[in-house]
Order: sequence, then C-alpha cells, then structure tokens
Amino acid sequence: MNRKILVSLATLLAAGAVAVGSGATFTSSTGNTISAVTAGTLTQSNSKSGQAIFNLTNLKPGDTLNGSLALTNTGSLPASFSLTEVSSSNTFTGANLTLDIVDTTAKSTVYSGSFGGLADGTKNVLGDWAAGTTHNFTFTVKLAQDAPNADQGKTAAAVYAWDSVQLAGTTTDQ
Repeated sequence: MNRKILVSLATLLAAGAVAVGSGATFTSSTGNTISAVTAGTLTQSNSKSGQAIFNLTNLKPGDTLNGSLALTNTGSLPASFSLTEVSSSNTFTGANLTLDIVDTTAKSTVYSGSFGGLADGTKNVLGDWAAGTTHNFTFTVKLAQDAPNADQGKTAAAVYAWDSVQLAGTTTDQ
C-alpha cells in the first residue's frame, strides 16, 4: 500500500512541476491612442459678396469712380487666389472708359486698360495667400476728359468672380 501511495504522490508531484513550469513565459504589449486625420477647409469671404463693386449713373467726362472690397482667406488652408471677369460690355468709344484694379494690400496692379478689356473667362492670378490673410482691392473707373459727345448715354458693365484653389499637397513625416 505504501507503494501505491508513493506512486500516486510521485505522479502528483510531476504533474504539479509541469503545471508550474509551463506558466513561466515572457510577454510584452504596447498600444497607441486614437490616430486621427482631419481635412482642412478652403473658404473665403468677400466684403461685397453678391453686390456690385461700383455703380454710378450720370457719369460725365473727367469723372473718376472708385469701388473697393476686401477678400479674406477664411479657410484653414493656404490657397492660390484669382480674379476672373466673367462677362463684360462697353459701348463707350475706343478707350475713353478705363478701369484700373489694384491690390492695395500687395501694392500691385491686377489690371489697367479699357473697361471690359480683361479677357472674359480668363483667371488673373493674384498669388498664394495664407489662411486668415485679407487683401483689399480698389477698382477705379475713369471717363476721359475729352470723351466725345457720342459717348452720351453709353453704358458699361462687368461681372467678376473670385476663386481660390488649394496649394499642391505635401508629405508630412511624424
């Protein structure tokens, strides 16, 4: 009987040693918080959005009309801005009615010539603007002092559009 107890005890000790020995393993783990990406925004504000930049009736020879507006990159992305004359008409004689468009912020002339002389539908590049940047523009219309009598009752009109396009994509390593 002692032998039975010894064999049983030996079997139990061997099973216990195997169980204790198999539980001894090395482990390691790591984690990351939520990784995220958020797209930027491309928006702009126009101080005269949906309105005429200038509007004058009863223009006479020698008159000058100034209209102005502020354009702001209100998005979070830098962008390339442009001005397009969408459509225009000018029934004045020759170059008697002129238009100057000046970016007073950048101190640069966007256009200088006959009213309606910008190529309709062609973008005129204004440059790259950082987010939050505002540019002020002045539109100056002049009727020549020596405009002929034939220019009485003539009209001119133009529609303008301001566009912004994101700059080229970049690679960011983190």
